[in-house]
Amino acid sequence: MDNPDSLENLRNRINTFVTERDWAQFHTPKNLAMAMIVEAAELVEHFQWDTPIESQNLTPEKRVAVSHELADTFVYLLRLAEVLQINLIEAANQKIDLNAQKYPIEKAKGSNAKYTEYL
Repeated sequence: MDNPDSLENLRNRINTFVTERDWAQFHTPKNLAMAMIVEAAELVEHFQWDTPIESQNLTPEKRVAVSHELADTFVYLLRLAEVLQINLIEAANQKIDLNAQKYPIEKAKGSNAKYTEYL
């Protein structure tokens, strides 16, 4: 393995994991999207009643639990992109370019307004 932290190596590891268990049959876009949202909801539960300050200062135990939910969500996202043959790096770069057009610095800097509110 050239770089164990590369996105490509992680995708390959996930694909091998799925293939070895014969789970591809269950990995429809619908099922993967639903599973990803379930995991994202489990992530949100860790912050549900926290103050903004508490959500920024996690205990070591909570940090581990949050990291697991982030990982679950990320794995389902990668798998969904794999099944749909979407290059996430390319898609993310395209979306950042679109957002740069929607949110020009001179209008968006320091503001949380949606682009439709200042056009």
